[in-house]
Amino acid sequence: MKRIKRVLLAFIVLLIAALIAGFIVLHQIRTSSLPNYSEDVILNGLTDEVTILRDSFAIPHIYAQNEGDLYRATGFAMAQDRLWQMDLLRRVTQGRLSEILGNDQVETDLLMRAIRIQEKSERILEQTPKEILFALEAFASGVNYFIENYPLPPEFKILGYEPEPWQPVHSVNLIGYMSWDLTSGWGTEMLLYKLAREVSTEQIEELIPAPEIHSTPVYTSFQGSYNLEETLLSANSKLEHLGAQVFFGSNNWAVSGEKSISGKPLLANDMHLGLFAPGIWYQMHQVAEGTLNVTGLVLPGQPFVIAGHNDSIAWGMTNVMVDDLDFYAETLNEDSTKYLLDGQWIDLIIKEESITTKEGDALTHSLKFTHRGPLVNRFRSEKETALSIRWLGNDMSNEIRTVYLLNRASDWSEFRDAVKTFKSVSQNIVYADVVGNIGLQAAAGVPLREGQGIRIYPGDTSLYDWKGFVPFEELPFEFNPARGYVSSANNKTAPVDYPYYVGTWYSLPDRIDRIREMLEETEMHSLESFERMHKDFKSKKAERFVPEFLAALEALDDQSQRAALKKLQDWDYVMTSESSATSIFEILYRKVAENLVRDELSEELYRSFMGERILVENLMANLINSKSSDWIDNKGTPEAETWNDIVIRSFTETVEELNNTFGPDVDDWHWDKLHTFTLGHPLGVVVFLEKAFNLNKGPYGVPGSYHTVTPYSYSYNNLYKVNHGASHRHIYDLANWNNSKTVIPTGTSGIPASDYYLDQTELYLENLYHADPFTKDEVEKLIKYKMKLLP
Repeated sequence: MKRIKRVLLAFIVLLIAALIAGFIVLHQIRTSSLPNYSEDVILNGLTDEVTILRDSFAIPHIYAQNEGDLYRATGFAMAQDRLWQMDLLRRVTQGRLSEILGNDQVETDLLMRAIRIQEKSERILEQTPKEILFALEAFASGVNYFIENYPLPPEFKILGYEPEPWQPVHSVNLIGYMSWDLTSGWGTEMLLYKLAREVSTEQIEELIPAPEIHSTPVYTSFQGSYNLEETLLSANSKLEHLGAQVFFGSNNWAVSGEKSISGKPLLANDMHLGLFAPGIWYQMHQVAEGTLNVTGLVLPGQPFVIAGHNDSIAWGMTNVMVDDLDFYAETLNEDSTKYLLDGQWIDLIIKEESITTKEGDALTHSLKFTHRGPLVNRFRSEKETALSIRWLGNDMSNEIRTVYLLNRASDWSEFRDAVKTFKSVSQNIVYADVVGNIGLQAAAGVPLREGQGIRIYPGDTSLYDWKGFVPFEELPFEFNPARGYVSSANNKTAPVDYPYYVGTWYSLPDRIDRIREMLEETEMHSLESFERMHKDFKSKKAERFVPEFLAALEALDDQSQRAALKKLQDWDYVMTSESSATSIFEILYRKVAENLVRDELSEELYRSFMGERILVENLMANLINSKSSDWIDNKGTPEAETWNDIVIRSFTETVEELNNTFGPDVDDWHWDKLHTFTLGHPLGVVVFLEKAFNLNKGPYGVPGSYHTVTPYSYSYNNLYKVNHGASHRHIYDLANWNNSKTVIPTGTSGIPASDYYLDQTELYLENLYHADPFTKDEVEKLIKYKMKLLP
């Protein structure tokens, strides 16, 4: 008995020792890479001392005597906070995720290799001015010094690999990836192609927005002179789960001094993207004595401010929604080595790609290209339709030049010169300067093509090849419009008399109509009025649809549904967290869409359709006006259903769903009980890792929706779980830069154990901001850490 007790005691002691050792190892992995923001560092390559001041949010304010030292210090500071995120995004652009994440990423890697981001980046570097190359090389040097001399973030240890040296081409790749991420039509146009096999031409037409739907263009008075095997097609969706999506939607606006209390312009911007941890933006302030003073948002992995302000101008961005990708149905010969073009057989370009996976597999796959671009299906049968794509991102542009020059621009002329090469990452860029000017410029590559590229073009003719691009001088812009403000929110770019086709898949004007309504309602704006706009949850969509739904529900006589109906009748269309009417509307809207299409489509296409929100939105917007369509009649019943029938059925299902979820008391149907937001790390899907490293944060109940100015968006295939929103909020006061305000949903650090990993989340959720100081005396008032980098 004593022996058994001794054995048990020894076992317990060993177990405790193992647990303690495990805790120590785990703690070491979690915390070993936490930087000391107050230590002085000797940094190879510097010519003078550099000071990095960090405030209470650890945002770096870098002061250097020259630009070479500034960008070397930028690379070092960014690597301290975001090295693994930088490496992850680099691997996305190179098609090398499988090496660290395994076989599941092979098709994603093939897709990214097919679009040839790095090939274009290398061409850009060949044509890039030497001062920009110098900045990129200095940045890479700072990153590499950190890699060589400091502990790596925990993700490298978890995944068992080390980062390769950083190179200038990797920074250019990241700008190129922004172009792919905001491509318009990749999923939508392919889905239309499939839908046409199951529904009529008339029904397809009702998925394309009628002109009256997009009645609010960005540039209302624009200025300018006008002389399948489907592996690749589905692979793009996996990037979202890695936190690698950049742009989704956005808002920006500015008012002139004539509409501001200060007498100087105010500018606001919030770019919308996937909400993940770490966040896509890195807040930074860069000063090179006598030549540069710029602050704003930096994309981790490249050194320049993408959106922000210097001492003369401020700027911010929204997606133009250019139709920048076309599909072509190709005719191949029997062994799929040639394609037919204008009566001649042309050799396909065939590239063998080797991929080594984390599991140790060495895989080789063939990618095939026409003169337009890659084939996006790989063939197993001659019956399949061979599809190639022409994508704007493969055409020459130089976005790295644009952001470099924006950081230094001092007036409207220099601003426009900078943005003329922002061609692949098509943006409406809002502008304001300290002199008092405001403006908005479409900086975009708009293809010149036959027709509108929303269908699959025949590939056996060059008739539908792009013929060039709309010249920059003929792209729309506004400068000091008489109304005293400019604004955009991914809405239709230009009015009907603009002579060029720009795109089809614009956001409906719900956000822009509300933005302009608020700009008009307030005669003289201030920082406070802009803050109110940033936290506005009133829905123009609900304002348009609810009266139509109520009209259809007039005949409703079910007393059990009367309480829910009254909630809609009394609603002011403000989508607050505690609003039951919001829950009813959002579910009813979805149910109507589901009941319109479910009987028409196969299960697979039905799921795909509901996952492509722009098509759902277009169908609903078209039918709310006509209330007559083949989509309305249920093919599974003998009688012919009407619009009212669909709405009544959908309302009944809505009430039933909410009853089952929350019980019969409509006052308990709060929107924030359904509509939740979690910041998730790419590795946070592994339960042990999430618990051990505190990778995720949430869920939080949130107000709003994808159609409110303050956006909290979700997919119909993952109901009410927020996946996109404002990636930052900025308000710039050109009367006094120090009054400017900002917030991001995450934090400065990408290291989960850091106090600055998700320290801005609470501010963000409460629609608050932190200070954004610009002059050195104001920066020094808020400083918590001081580091010197020494030659």
